[in-house]
Amino acid sequence: MTLEQLRIFIAVAERQHVTRAAEALNLTQSAVSSAITTLEGRHGVALFDRIGRGVVLNSAGEVFLNEARKVLAQAQAAEAALADLSGLERGRLSIHASQTIAGYWLPPRLTRFHEAHPGIEIDVAIGNTAQVARAAVSIDPSCGPNNAAE
Repeated sequence: MTLEQLRIFIAVAERQHVTRAAEALNLTQSAVSSAITTLEGRHGVALFDRIGRGVVLNSAGEVFLNEARKVLAQAQAAEAALADLSGLERGRLSIHASQTIAGYWLPPRLTRFHEAHPGIEIDVAIGNTAQVARAAVSIDPSCGPNNAAE
């Protein structure tokens, strides 16, 4: 089952009409019918009762409608999380800076960063140069003196 099949199923269930669902989704009526038929056939469960040329959601369809809505909502939440991550919308930035850097160079840059990315939490640890170097090595051992770039 695909997210597209779920989206089509929900549209038909909400409208109780294949053609209206197709129009709302900007799909052909045959594509919508095929998606519903495939979904039902693959799982061996009728989700609609066919009455004349129309469809009516049956009890199995009502149960599935609730679950389909949950799945689509969760998929949208996952997509939003990826969009947030790719756009630096939320997260945490940890910085270790020496006293001179933290006192003069860093503040205007952190201000601009925070204005551009207000959802990012910023942690700043200030120490002398040796403390900052030790912190960097503890986070990433490749930063140590024995691993200097050649």
